[in-house]
Amino acid sequence: MPLKHLVLIVLVCLAWSFNFTAGAAGMQHFSPLQFMILRFTIVLVVVFPLLRIPPRDQWIRVASVCLLIGSLHFTTLFWALARSDDVSSVAIIHHTYIPMAVVLAMIILSERVGWRSLLATGVAFLGVLVIGFDPMVLAQLDVLALVLISALFQALGSIYMRGIRGVSVMNFQAWTAIISLPILILASLAFEQDQLMAFRTAGLIHWSSVLYSALIASLLGHGLFYYLIQKHPVTAVMPYMLLTPLFAVIFGVTVWGDTPGWRLMLGGIMILFGMLVITLRARKKAHSVVPL
Repeated sequence: MPLKHLVLIVLVCLAWSFNFTAGAAGMQHFSPLQFMILRFTIVLVVVFPLLRIPPRDQWIRVASVCLLIGSLHFTTLFWALARSDDVSSVAIIHHTYIPMAVVLAMIILSERVGWRSLLATGVAFLGVLVIGFDPMVLAQLDVLALVLISALFQALGSIYMRGIRGVSVMNFQAWTAIISLPILILASLAFEQDQLMAFRTAGLIHWSSVLYSALIASLLGHGLFYYLIQKHPVTAVMPYMLLTPLFAVIFGVTVWGDTPGWRLMLGGIMILFGMLVITLRARKKAHSVVPL
């Protein structure tokens, strides 16, 4: 992977990692569906001039990815943040989408992964089990379930995203907003109350969290991720995403005031170690290929 793409990956991880803290701040006032409606409305306003009709053979794939990553993944993730007492555990558990995506890439895309990489993926899953027994996590099992569901949606979306052709980064962002907004609005009207009151009484920090989520996490972070996943195999990009929970825990402790327990930290280290092994294996294979 070229150095410039590694730099882009770090930017994605930084953008996504602080989004957990920003999202938690927004969840103190907005409901999850309201937050996502505001986020996608801002995204749509910014990228609407770049909207183009996707190729006919890409419609089903584009719509599926937009629903998975737009409506389903984000709503369950922010629902978890709204119910959670901390940011760090949500950030670490959520990144089980990375080993999920590695396994799904093998099944759906027939990408080959060696036994050492599979073993490292298993270590990452064991890390999740260790985290699951942290008292902070056991006290909020509903949050654990929501985060794992959110991770599965993102893993599936990432897999199918790789097959999209003829759709630019910003055009994809526009369609994600267009497809997600009607579903989110109907769900908010059906299950939430006092939406207008929440909009009128929101403070600067709440609006700032929405703007960060829309402009930085979505347009910048997901835009760059979409670009990278089109350039490289899923199994090559995903391991680097484990920088995100590392940064997220740092932000959670320094900004949000989290105090992670030893199980949470041990499980996080196991996840990072597993993904590091996958990364090193992938790089070793790349360097061992001799061009003809």
